[in-house]
Amino acid sequence: MTEPRVRIHIARQELELLAEGGRVTDSWPVSSALNGSGQRQHSGCTPLGVHRVRIRIGDGCAPGTVFVGRRPTGEVYSPALAAEHPERDWVLSRILWLTGCESGYNRGGACDTLRRFIYIHGTPDSEPMGVPLSHGCVRMRNHDVIALFDQLRRGDVVEILR
Repeated sequence: MTEPRVRIHIARQELELLAEGGRVTDSWPVSSALNGSGQRQHSGCTPLGVHRVRIRIGDGCAPGTVFVGRRPTGEVYSPALAAEHPERDWVLSRILWLTGCESGYNRGGACDTLRRFIYIHGTPDSEPMGVPLSHGCVRMRNHDVIALFDQLRRGDVVEILR
């Protein structure tokens, strides 16, 4: 298995970008699942283990671009838009859609990360970081997820640890 390019620490609520040899080149606060870590579909948990970036979505979109069903809506996030749509779980700016690499753990069956729609994505800057609050995804500040997105390619390894 290729060395991880990204390491996410659930306990520290931190994402690290790694160079060859495992040296940390950058790190950002994140917000993972309110329900903790776990593999099962419909659990609302962030899956652990080795993953890869399967699909990159949003290249060239404006910061704050709103995505619904992984498609840009034509909207850019604002507090006024949030007030109009209080029910939305905001997915903003960029999406790094993950796929599990460990059959029976985070790939296949009722534990499949890709089919669970687990992403690294932007969220409103008003949302706290460093605190687990998501529905399973890994949330980042918009400028942070854009910086990360610009350095990752399809197939890059993402390891999610407790």
